[in-house]
Amino acid sequence: MSRNQILVIDDEVSIQESLKGILEDEGFSALTVSSAEEGIPLIEEEKIHLVLLDIWLGDTMDGITALGEIKKLNDIPVIMISGHASVETAVKATRKGAYDFIEKPLSYDKVILAIRNGLRFAQLEQENRLLREHSLKKTRLTGTSQVINSLRAQIEMVAPTDAWVLIRGEHGTGKELVAQAIHGLSNSSDRPMVEVNCAAIPEELIESELFGHEKGSFTGANSNKRGKFDLADGGILFLDEIGDMSLKTQAKTLRILQEQKFERVGGSKTISVNVRVLAATNKNLEEEMHKGTFRADLFYRLNVVPIHVPLLRERIEDIPLLVDDLMDSLSEKGLVKKSFDDNAYSEMMRHDWPGNVRELQNFIERLAIMCPDQIISGHHIRLFLNTPLTGGGETLKYDMRIPYRAGDFKEAKRSFEREYLRIKLEENDGNISKTAEDIGLERSHLHKKLKSLKLIQ
Repeated sequence: MSRNQILVIDDEVSIQESLKGILEDEGFSALTVSSAEEGIPLIEEEKIHLVLLDIWLGDTMDGITALGEIKKLNDIPVIMISGHASVETAVKATRKGAYDFIEKPLSYDKVILAIRNGLRFAQLEQENRLLREHSLKKTRLTGTSQVINSLRAQIEMVAPTDAWVLIRGEHGTGKELVAQAIHGLSNSSDRPMVEVNCAAIPEELIESELFGHEKGSFTGANSNKRGKFDLADGGILFLDEIGDMSLKTQAKTLRILQEQKFERVGGSKTISVNVRVLAATNKNLEEEMHKGTFRADLFYRLNVVPIHVPLLRERIEDIPLLVDDLMDSLSEKGLVKKSFDDNAYSEMMRHDWPGNVRELQNFIERLAIMCPDQIISGHHIRLFLNTPLTGGGETLKYDMRIPYRAGDFKEAKRSFEREYLRIKLEENDGNISKTAEDIGLERSHLHKKLKSLKLIQ
């Protein structure tokens, strides 16, 4: 893991040099600048863990104003330093978010103590934030089947190591949930897992997204930007849908994965990182390699520990637990909690679930919203799944009048289109191009339709 980097903003060169020396002696990395105008952009461009900021900066932006600008960008600890500040100024700085206040002449012991306390405080804040996020984000694998118990055991074995993992499975099986579970049990669980959906980012932007870019390197690059590899330094990078990455980006990614070094788009500075990679795909990468659309060397670099996420039909006995879990989650979001009788569970266990757990999740949500009855029976399941009510083979379609009784034809059509496209988009993991191909529309037409229905921004 890289060293904590401290940014010193002080207009006295002697103070800069003294602080840089003592910080590096104590094992920190130090950047020094003479003005807030120079320092503030570095907070976006570099990985800054703490700022030492002088209140009086000559004729440039003063420290109190700079403190406010820094806090808008990043909630890193800022320690104010000054040679002649009043109590009023100190109180004002504290109210604006300063972590501590140190007077000149500087006692270097006090400076180092304040820095260590500030970094420890920031670490605790991040851990608390992650705990809150984890409490809202489901990371538990539901089920007691043999295959899910085996999956759970694999996660518990690989998570505490530094090994890279390739998570494979069909759409909707829960590959992201597996990645989150590995992260939660890893040595990097106190840091956020940086996620990249390789299928959702346009090819022309994925290099900028992964590696960052320098200001002016392409149209729209109005400032320097750190990439996902940079942000994941010292932690975990999750490359979702890695099979959808272009060959050009695969080549650059492979080099970075091997060397743990890269340059930003349009830049020449080499940035070193220490990143653990988790990757996921729903594609058969062996077939993709045979077709020449996926690099064999990248596959073997990622496939250190392969984990297969089972299909829902391979663990059909888990459906009752999954259904109860999903209904509990929906009720926490404000939907009325429904109950299921034994026949309802039996009917769902007979279904093939080609969309796996995601399809089941959407189905349970649809039942919670659309079914008027409190107790859901096997009859309701057959009705909503459009499966035969009898052995005669005739399929009974779900009564589409139910959600639209209060609306006119135009409203009904719009509601149907929105629900249909929402489901298709989810089935394709948000990939508009795949969805357009799946339903037979031009991508540009589908994009406009999704925006008009407010399914995308």
